[in-house]
Amino acid sequence: MTHHALNFADLTPREAYKVMIGTIVPRPIAWVTTVSTEGVVNAAPYSFFGCLSADPPIIALGVENKPDRSFKDTARNIRMTECFTINMVDRATLEAMAVTAAAFDPEVDELAMAGLTAVPGVKVASPRIAEAPVAFECERYIGIEISSAREIILGRIVMAHVREDIIDLKTYYSDHARLDAIGRMGGNGYAGTTDYFDLATPSVDQVLATLSGAKASGG
Repeated sequence: MTHHALNFADLTPREAYKVMIGTIVPRPIAWVTTVSTEGVVNAAPYSFFGCLSADPPIIALGVENKPDRSFKDTARNIRMTECFTINMVDRATLEAMAVTAAAFDPEVDELAMAGLTAVPGVKVASPRIAEAPVAFECERYIGIEISSAREIILGRIVMAHVREDIIDLKTYYSDHARLDAIGRMGGNGYAGTTDYFDLATPSVDQVLATLSGAKASGG
């Protein structure tokens, strides 16, 4: 099977974006809640998001600026308050999350528009979403301005809120089926995470034994 060789230097930013979001899938959704210095709560979903470190517990959030290069509410609020909360999206909250993605004016409370409940943060000023199955309170660790169009924000997790039926506090393992998280695909697409299977990492001896068996059978 042949492959298209795509030189990113030859692609427009929009073309590069389409290649990335269509193939780096599914991406977890960071449903970010922040609060302005005037006390207005903002909520918006971002799928340029991932966990980078557990010690210290660091997550990364990619926030695109507006077309005129001014900051979106999320980025501006994080800069001003030095904190944010990431709420995970499950199947039950998917449609409400989509409502918060609409381009409301800065003074509009997206959570109220979506019929969601804001719960005050324990360690940070930004609230979490009560209906979300999991929420991570984060302090701004560092911001990296990679261009005039985008900033990568690293946040340090200082508090987690995990619905009781999801996590086992004896092992700290979470039940993926009860979490029922939703991931972002390309375009308007989403994917569930219940199509799940286990695959153990083989030992070196197992790999060598498999290769030896294949050679012996002429494979």
